[in-house]
Amino acid sequence: MKPSHDKNEKNFQRSMKSRHLFMLSLGGVIGTGLFLSSGYTIHQAGPAGTILAYLSGAGIVYLVMLYLGELSAAMPVTGAFHTYAAKYIGPATGFTVAWLYWLTWTVALGSEFTASGLLMQRWFPSTSVWMWSAVFALLIFLLNAFSVKFFAESEFWFSSIKVLAIVLFIILGGAAMFGIIPIESGEAAPMLSNFTDEKGGIFPNGFFPIVMTMLSVNFAFSGTELIGIAAGESVNPEKTVPRAIKTTVWRLALFFIGTIFVLSGMIPIKEAGVIESPFVTVFDRVGVPYAADLMNFVILTALLSAANSGLYASSRMLWSLSKEGELHPSFAKLTSKGIPFNALIFSMIGGILSLLSSVFAPDTVYLVLVSISGFAVVAVWMSIAAAQFMFRRRFLAEGRQLSDLKYRTPGYPAVPIAAFLLCLASCIGIAFDPNQSIALYCGIAFMAVCYAAFHLKNRKSRASGQTAKSH
Repeated sequence: MKPSHDKNEKNFQRSMKSRHLFMLSLGGVIGTGLFLSSGYTIHQAGPAGTILAYLSGAGIVYLVMLYLGELSAAMPVTGAFHTYAAKYIGPATGFTVAWLYWLTWTVALGSEFTASGLLMQRWFPSTSVWMWSAVFALLIFLLNAFSVKFFAESEFWFSSIKVLAIVLFIILGGAAMFGIIPIESGEAAPMLSNFTDEKGGIFPNGFFPIVMTMLSVNFAFSGTELIGIAAGESVNPEKTVPRAIKTTVWRLALFFIGTIFVLSGMIPIKEAGVIESPFVTVFDRVGVPYAADLMNFVILTALLSAANSGLYASSRMLWSLSKEGELHPSFAKLTSKGIPFNALIFSMIGGILSLLSSVFAPDTVYLVLVSISGFAVVAVWMSIAAAQFMFRRRFLAEGRQLSDLKYRTPGYPAVPIAAFLLCLASCIGIAFDPNQSIALYCGIAFMAVCYAAFHLKNRKSRASGQTAKSH
């Protein structure tokens, strides 16, 4: 492994505060997975099944944040995940994790831009999805091309808008659900009928579809780990990272479960899908003047916010790979404002992917993009669990005390083991879903290529070194 580019590392600006980390995490999480693909989950798992799936997802993400908190507080570096995996599992795994996480967010960029284009068709039905995808891709690129402080501040306000929108949605949708606000069509308030309907019921398609949809649910929760990525550019990470983790987890659980409860109660299972956001569907039923259009705008803002976070994360992962000598040195070059511009440009490949998907089949390709991104992020979560398990074991073996840790994960070793197994189960579940199984095969193939590329690259490096010595 080549030496780190220390000169570039010094140019990173530690300008993110605790509120920036918190909103950055929310910005990455509250996006397509909640606003759009939640409709697919309701259709597959049913109302109660969807709530159970999201409760399970919240539990998994809670475990993920616990062991990520310990690692990030102990080693606050940009591109954290692959650094942890390389050090405590193996360099080949670290290399693969970096590219998996890059894949997670570049593919997510494709889904966010495609979803944004789909939403714009509500106002401009005669326009093409790909045209809007291109416009939004350019906008997100420009937001990331300025300083880190500018990015963090813009993301803070973007995220604030969608958090406020979710709170209003839960209040208005819940009021309509229980008859406090009348439904525009004059029909009776659904109350809890969607949960008890004979045609639907608690688990209309059985229990197994809940397992099959877990990957989509995990995709919805992906982004919480951005706190670990941003630790290297935050002020006083030993304190800000644990604080951001605590506030993020419980608020995410509240937002997601409350929202899914209202969505499941207001939308019949047969009407749920990904053609239109289920949020817009609910507001259309409530009949609040211009509420659906307003919500469409808020969702659009939320999707772009998630894309903003995603481009940030993927570019930092490429920078980290380059800094460690696993990628061309040009990706480690920073602008005067501390931006890895070359890595930023390369990561926009996700935007190109979104254009292709919207041209060929936006409704079907979108779900494939979500599934591939979901598989990649779950694989990354598994690596973090394994890294934390190995980190703690080595930490104690070196004779140090638990009190020396700046942030300690409770329940070791049960927590990382449980998180690893739950993530593994969600990956296995998609093998039985014909709509998502391609993600499993593509994901495994991608990992195999990464491992092969790493060993081939290092074999050539060793051979070159030996040749140089012989001369």
